Amino acid sequence: MDGRAAAKDLELLRAHVTGDRDAFAELFHRHRDRLWAVALRTLGDREEAADALQDALLSAHRAAARFRGDSAVTTWLHRIVVNACLDRIRRRQAHPTVPLPDGNRADDGTGGLEPAAPATDHDTVLVVREALAALPLEQRAALVLVDVQGYPVAEVARILGVAEGTVKSRCARGRARLAVLLGHLRPAAVATPSARPGAAAPITDVPGVTPGNPGPVEGVGSGSGRYRRDANQEDT
Repeated sequence: MDGRAAAKDLELLRAHVTGDRDAFAELFHRHRDRLWAVALRTLGDREEAADALQDALLSAHRAAARFRGDSAVTTWLHRIVVNACLDRIRRRQAHPTVPLPDGNRADDGTGGLEPAAPATDHDTVLVVREALAALPLEQRAALVLVDVQGYPVAEVARILGVAEGTVKSRCARGRARLAVLLGHLRPAAVATPSARPGAAAPITDVPGVTPGNPGPVEGVGSGSGRYRRDANQEDT
């Protein structure tokens, strides 16, 4: 993000804090596609991702006055979204539920929040999502941000609040796990050729997880829209 865009984000956040009713909605609309893509790829479920994003936006909406300015506003927003997703995953793991087989799940890959994958690739999309979901939380978050969304390692380190070396290590371990989980797929569908022999490569060329292409956003509220959890989350 260039300096002018970052300055505009900060201006909108400060306007929201001083009472501008439209400023936060405008700030969200500037970043909603990438925020939504991060939530969706991290959780692998549209309904869960929408709820997590709403939780995160409520947290950001209420914590705006406590924004310290030690990172870009977009980094702060992404951090809150990632934390909301990871919190939801931890709650889901602590209290697992079995979905009813009614055939009406919103994440069946057709229509809605992202373009439907071609029929021949639909199974591959589901396999990749399941493989990502099988990764430890920290590795999944790092891989989604670096390999799927295409953020620089330095930016991901700021979003996750860890050292750059930690991000690289989590990505390397996550790629190694994915190489095992997805080894039965054709090579072009799992990873691009690595620049270093034997090294795991970033995930690319998989329908639905193309880096930098989150797809259109539908059904996600803006500004002070549908919120469900009273969260007070600071820049953590």
